[in-house]
Amino acid sequence: MKQFITGEDIERMHLQGKREITVGTEDVVTGIAREQADLLGIEIKQTNAQSMMQQEPRFQSQIEASGAAAFVPEFAGAALRGGSRQGVSVNPASADQPPYDIEMWRKKFPILKEYIHVANCSQAPQSDYTRDAAEAYLESWNSMGMDWMRWIEEVNLAKAEFAKLINAKQSEIAIGTSVSELTSTFASSLVYSGKRNKVVVTDAEFPTVGNVWMGHKKFGAEVQFISLKNGEIDPEDYERFVDDTTLATSICDVFYYNGFKQNLETIIPKIHAKGSLVYLDAYQGLGTHPIDVKALDVDVLVSGNLKYLCGVPGVAFMYVKPELTPHLKPAYTGWFGQENPFAFEIRKLNYAKDARRFDNGTPPIMTAYIARAGMQLINDVGVENIQHWTDRLSAYCIAGALDRGLEVASPQDVRKKSPTTAIRVPGDSHHVEHALKERKIIASARADVVRIAPHFFTKMEDIDYVLDSFAEVLKL
Repeated sequence: MKQFITGEDIERMHLQGKREITVGTEDVVTGIAREQADLLGIEIKQTNAQSMMQQEPRFQSQIEASGAAAFVPEFAGAALRGGSRQGVSVNPASADQPPYDIEMWRKKFPILKEYIHVANCSQAPQSDYTRDAAEAYLESWNSMGMDWMRWIEEVNLAKAEFAKLINAKQSEIAIGTSVSELTSTFASSLVYSGKRNKVVVTDAEFPTVGNVWMGHKKFGAEVQFISLKNGEIDPEDYERFVDDTTLATSICDVFYYNGFKQNLETIIPKIHAKGSLVYLDAYQGLGTHPIDVKALDVDVLVSGNLKYLCGVPGVAFMYVKPELTPHLKPAYTGWFGQENPFAFEIRKLNYAKDARRFDNGTPPIMTAYIARAGMQLINDVGVENIQHWTDRLSAYCIAGALDRGLEVASPQDVRKKSPTTAIRVPGDSHHVEHALKERKIIASARADVVRIAPHFFTKMEDIDYVLDSFAEVLKL
């Protein structure tokens, strides 16, 4: 498994009296780590002569790139060609067992000793890894007082871990405090005064995304919504709504309400064929199925961290296609979006050359620590493995809900949904959520549904208990 060797790791080895460290060819030694090693007299040895100077992680995608020219909008010039990807196989397992040691992973989430946690569409449970990461920041702050080089290094490592999830590079990732902030940053980069001034948004987007686009109407944006049909978006509606006046089309990977998952491989080419940018909100499903931004030819992707990425609120990430970056100049900006934040230049904008230009103010340091730990966990288990098991749980949940007479508001075809299964309930859904919590179940209410959202650590017997409790609470 690839490891990141940081400056903190070198300091720890120095305190332990070590004078050398051996790293593998896939490991990444950060610049600060090399400087610390030189300063402290620690030799970095490699397992062979291959260079260890790589700075970005690489991701092997399950999806193969078509080799077709990547979409680049009119204002950004010529398109570049995409590359091929190697396939990743899922470890074999029986239909009722995940392709990894589920009991080992469950022990890493203390709350699972007492509760069944199926609210991962809202907030994942705390793991030992994320708690250790929070304490690592607190210890750094306590012992060093101010350790900005180390803290910024951790922000960059969090960006790199996010990049690994989507087949991107660290230099293509921006960081912020929320999807609201990053959506606003991107929206403020666009010019709405030309022929292309329309933004197409779907009713499946999380409200914050629609709110941001509506806020840009005062700058000339025409905002048009695609309506839901039976809890889904009809792919053919993109043909109807996206036209030669569309500047950007804002789509979600997964509908937060019922787990409906869009077919990105079909939708994105339809949008690009009309000359529109694609803005993809992947928050509701990232970490449960592969998303390859290169193979899909995504222009911009954004996600928070507290759901299936096993992190916390207060941090979010945004991928921007590098061909677009030089042409986007955000009005919503800050000092960390500049080429040299510490130049303290106040009278001019000197945007960073890569996706760092979409960073804003002081980055979220502590949450970046925690986010990296959660994403490392997901990358270690493997997104393909997680999809293998959560698809199985999803099918089991739908069948069990229908058998018990529960009303399922989600698609019943597993290929069209994320792990989230929404159960429609009468009255106040939050009362049902609280009634379930009294039975040691953590679920998530939205509008007229309560959502069952398992993750890679969920067992089939958990699903049975949850569904039996639903039937009891609803007196079916």
